[in-house]
Amino acid sequence: MAASILIEGLIYGIMVLGLFMTFRVLNFCDMTVDGSFPMGGCVLAACLTHGIAPSIALLAAFGAGLCAGLVTTLVYTKLRVPDLLAGILVMTMLYSVNLRIMSNHANVSFLKIPTIFSKITKAVQEGGAAIPSDWAIALYVFAVVLALSVLLNLFYNTDFGLTMGALGANEQMVVSQGVNVKYMRGFGICFGNALAALSGALFAMYSGFADVGSGTGVVVSGLASLMLGEFVLRSNRISLQLARVLIGSIIYRALMFLGRRYGYVIGMNSNDLKLITGLLIILCLIISKYDIAKFMREHLRRPYENPANGAKTEAANA
Repeated sequence: MAASILIEGLIYGIMVLGLFMTFRVLNFCDMTVDGSFPMGGCVLAACLTHGIAPSIALLAAFGAGLCAGLVTTLVYTKLRVPDLLAGILVMTMLYSVNLRIMSNHANVSFLKIPTIFSKITKAVQEGGAAIPSDWAIALYVFAVVLALSVLLNLFYNTDFGLTMGALGANEQMVVSQGVNVKYMRGFGICFGNALAALSGALFAMYSGFADVGSGTGVVVSGLASLMLGEFVLRSNRISLQLARVLIGSIIYRALMFLGRRYGYVIGMNSNDLKLITGLLIILCLIISKYDIAKFMREHLRRPYENPANGAKTEAANA
């Protein structure tokens, strides 16, 4: 159970890292992820069924995500379509594209096709390793996510990465410095969707099949993971911000697992998971918008304390 939660949390965490780049760093509402996530699995399936090595298939999925982000960038910049509508348009078109990639099959099974995870499982079983195969897969995924996090941390500390962060916070300031914001924003959108496609390919590999409908609600779940991480860990350091993205993804997957397994106790079933996801996002928004410490200071004072005197005392201390 713990290994499955960790694996899914880390795999989806790669997608949330892409959402962090678009939604938080660039302040760009990109819905393309709902289409680029399953696109990664579809490209992986097409490559594996044609005898291409799994590692090359993962790179192909990453490249497909770059192309999806590029289309969204062109629709947004060249046609001047709003960011939300541009993402929805590309996401809708990618459904048909994904079907074409998988030769008009809605899903493709990897039951008889060797993948990286099946090779790890086979090596553990044949070698008699001391750890179970699930934990061996978890270690592999952790190594991949750790490498991506280190690279992203290095990138965000470069001049280009710092300028990208400034673009999301104050675009006019970046424009006044003579920076071409179109290329910079386009790079972020492309790379964010590439991470989503890579996450979709790894998830398809782990689940054992690729499905064109696997991206439904991915953006919402990613935002929930992002907000959960921000609620758990508050920091302005980019390294901790990347870490909390992964922590939030693992927490979200753990909550969904508990809901599926023990939801029957309160009469909940798998059909209610989308409702719970929406409520989690609303709750995180309420908590993030309202200062709990300020509420405690203003409304939970001792009964004998005079608010006016308290205000004067605070002003005097200041």
